[in-house]
Amino acid sequence: MGEKKKRVVIALTGASGSIYGVRLINYLSLTGHEILCVISRTGEQVFEMETGLDRTNLEIRGVTIIEENHLAASIASGSFLHDGMVIVPCSMRSLTAVAQGQASNLIQRAADVTLKERRKLILVPRETPLNRLHLENMLRAHDAGAIIMPAMPSFYGKPRGLDQLVDSLVSRILDLLGINNDLATRWPDVGEGQPR
Repeated sequence: MGEKKKRVVIALTGASGSIYGVRLINYLSLTGHEILCVISRTGEQVFEMETGLDRTNLEIRGVTIIEENHLAASIASGSFLHDGMVIVPCSMRSLTAVAQGQASNLIQRAADVTLKERRKLILVPRETPLNRLHLENMLRAHDAGAIIMPAMPSFYGKPRGLDQLVDSLVSRILDLLGINNDLATRWPDVGEGQPR
């Protein structure tokens, strides 16, 4: 029997690191999961600058693109069921809005609803260095129920290129969503030697 397919809300905001969101969307699409995607206006600009692509490249099987200002969209309601929301990359502006309970656009509203319904919300900030306000907002969002997962790929699997570095982080996001994957090298059991 195959794995139950999930419905995942993904938001791309205006931080560097669009490649993580694109890879997550592509993997979920290829494996038959349903994706509802919102891209902020700034997120779209950064996405185009970093990847050379535009949002039409995300209009693939299983992906529904929803406009950022569509506050009546299904994902703005607690009665809409989904298996988790990921903001990847998550700008400090978006993280602050989540931490403060703001809901002035669809990304913020969907995140707020995800927290109030006690569903999984994963925030993937990509900013460095961090100032005190960033850290306090991360803690506030964490205390409200969000998972803070900075975009920090692992190196113990000896990645052989950018794709493997990206996959090491995307694999961890999928793990948190409860989606089986083999995108990255896993740490071996004690006594088994080094990761392969």
